[in-house]
Amino acid sequence: MTKAEVITKISDKTGIQKDDVTQTVEAFFKVVKESMAEGENIYVRGFGSFINKKRAKKIARNISKNTAIVIDEHYIPAFKPSKVFVEKIKTSKKIKELAPQD
Repeated sequence: MTKAEVITKISDKTGIQKDDVTQTVEAFFKVVKESMAEGENIYVRGFGSFINKKRAKKIARNISKNTAIVIDEHYIPAFKPSKVFVEKIKTSKKIKELAPQD
């Protein structure tokens, strides 16, 4: 599902104009990006957490040149779903229908 499809679905379910939903969704993404760039994590009860995960410094190899390169300690964005969200997916009948049969 694309962002445009999500916006359409929200607009259909709420009756709010697509332009207003688009502005709201874009503002949400902007707040998430800016907050996480400032080192803040975002917790949405019943949905999940947008968190900054720390990656330790490590030495990697460039196989084509056979050299070692150092990758400094850094942070990456991550999403951790809430228990409620995980349980909703686990008990979903549609997901089970899509799962490959052994």
